Amino acid sequence: MKKLIAIFILIYTAVAAQHALSQNGIIDTNKVLVPESYHPRVNQVVTSILTNYHYLKTDLNDSLSAIIFDNYINTLDHSKLYFLKSDIEEFRKERFMIDDYLQIGNVQFAYKVFNRYKERLNSRIKSINNLLKKEFDYTVDEYYEPDRDSSDWSVKMSELDEIWRKRIKNDALNKKLSGDDWQKTAESLSKRYSNFHTVILQYKSEDVFQLYMNAFATAIDPHTSYFSPITSENFNISMARSLEGIGAQLTSIDGYTTIVKVIKGGPADKSNNLFENDRIVAVGQGEDGEMVDVVGWRTDDVVQLIRGDKGTTVRLEILRAEDTPDMPTTTIKLVREKVTLEDQSVSTETILLNENNNSFNLGVIKIPAFYLDFKARARGDRDYKSTTRDVKKAIVELQKQNVDGIIVDLRGNGGGSLQEAIELTGLFIEDGPVVQVKDTRGIIEVNKDPDPSIFYSGPMAVLIDRYSASASEIFSAAIQDYGRGLIIGEQTFGKGTVQNLIDLNRMLRSGDTEFGNVKLTIAKYYRINGSSTQLKGVLPDIPYPTVTDPGEVGEASYPSAMKWDQISTSYYDRYDNFSDYLPEILERHNNRIDKDIEFQYMLEDIREYKINKEKKRFSLRESVRKVEREEAELKRKTREEERQKRSELKVVKKNEVNAGESDLGDPELEESGRILADLITLKFG
Repeated sequence: MKKLIAIFILIYTAVAAQHALSQNGIIDTNKVLVPESYHPRVNQVVTSILTNYHYLKTDLNDSLSAIIFDNYINTLDHSKLYFLKSDIEEFRKERFMIDDYLQIGNVQFAYKVFNRYKERLNSRIKSINNLLKKEFDYTVDEYYEPDRDSSDWSVKMSELDEIWRKRIKNDALNKKLSGDDWQKTAESLSKRYSNFHTVILQYKSEDVFQLYMNAFATAIDPHTSYFSPITSENFNISMARSLEGIGAQLTSIDGYTTIVKVIKGGPADKSNNLFENDRIVAVGQGEDGEMVDVVGWRTDDVVQLIRGDKGTTVRLEILRAEDTPDMPTTTIKLVREKVTLEDQSVSTETILLNENNNSFNLGVIKIPAFYLDFKARARGDRDYKSTTRDVKKAIVELQKQNVDGIIVDLRGNGGGSLQEAIELTGLFIEDGPVVQVKDTRGIIEVNKDPDPSIFYSGPMAVLIDRYSASASEIFSAAIQDYGRGLIIGEQTFGKGTVQNLIDLNRMLRSGDTEFGNVKLTIAKYYRINGSSTQLKGVLPDIPYPTVTDPGEVGEASYPSAMKWDQISTSYYDRYDNFSDYLPEILERHNNRIDKDIEFQYMLEDIREYKINKEKKRFSLRESVRKVEREEAELKRKTREEERQKRSELKVVKKNEVNAGESDLGDPELEESGRILADLITLKFG
């Protein structure tokens, strides 16, 4: 359910504090929320859209009702920290009635549950403040267990109080080990939880309605959602402007604002010090502004702190992806910039490698997204920007440098324009189908390469990772099916569905009232070999070790993800299947990474990450936690020293013997170059 929680938080983009004030400007956290007069009708229209026009044509029945119930409860209290078992048992009496409610437009259940939730939050703020009146005893041998997925709901309030006591004590111990005194710790934690709770308590009627409708929408599939009017407005604004801030996409996982993607060309990318799955613990303004603890905050409120004027400084306190919550944090400093379309455009580089006693000059084309300036093209601008046009220019430039082969780097590319994915594929094949699209009627459309010529026919490889999705998967799947190039890296995300945005204002006209939108799944992508990219994504020919678990990152992590299936194969001619070379290439690759210190670090990180994921409880004894921190710090320091020595040795080696080896600081890209060099050697001699 954690991934669904992240979706619910991401789609709610209005800042609650700006919309929860009464006429006199005072926030009434005790106010009982009720539906707006138009909510029953909106409910019925959304229900009709989701059940009749969604790709799956889902039946509204008791089974779906139970899923919606679970989604909604988990949206509010996924860690079981507020509701009591008696609350849940009371709510469960209506677990199989939600389908009936949706048909007649009865949304009272959503408000009854939310108002009870508000009561529990109000009382919890008081109990937390009482806990922080006196410092904890850190000599007691007891443990904190943050993962409550498999736990039952607390029967008594005293049980919840004990869970919260350990939670607060764990937070306080982390701060003590970081050097904070008790007064500073108590003030910080009081602010942390008061701010978090107050944000939730500021929700308005429309916010509750949106949460409820999305419990319904994501019960059908994770990419279907309801946008309230204010969310729709903010969504449109964010789509129309350049990204300002640090250049990173964020979500909320387990109470932490987490880095989903570092955007090419942004401050985070240029710093080389903020990475996917890192967690933001606190945000500070300028060189010495107070660090504001943001654990438990909504993603959008954290974004508001991070964003700022170009040229200003923001400081982030980070808990690294591989670290457990009891480990020390790192503070990094970034200068805000605008991340424009130009920053996210295609870029190139060349790498020189000495492999198998031969020198290779290889071109790299980095594609951060599949973009197309529709407006410029529509007005007849000859120089409109698009991924395919920029890649054509890149290929021309690389060929002038006499490259032996090209690597297309799609790591972190979450997709974009379908047409660009089709046209880009066409640069590397003569003609033929690229992707099949099946709509709600079952009609299959085969999208073909519009250009009968081939622009680049030389050796190529495509580098992918778990965050390569949608259009990236269409391109890499087509290259793989045609045998046009080697696919290297991780299994891709697995998003093989198509969405459309439906404006409810066109269906509901009511004076000055503004309505929202429904994002609806209307079609499904299939490879030309007939296999869907949904759920399974694209599997690489040469797999890299990975820390990402498909059950935690990617389409397969969503409980309501649509299933994988297949249709008939399109007719197409393969260029090669690499079967004669793959075994040897794979053997050479494995031999190299067995000796490569960076890949060994990667494997060590994977093992450590998996061990940490299995760690279900953390000691609340200061002496134990201190030793664990010191061991972690020593390990990190030792590794950095080893890396520094290796880097210095490599520079000396290059200067002495002019080995011609690449030192990219990117072991995955460098190894991809060596794999492509192996292919060139084996295939062309």
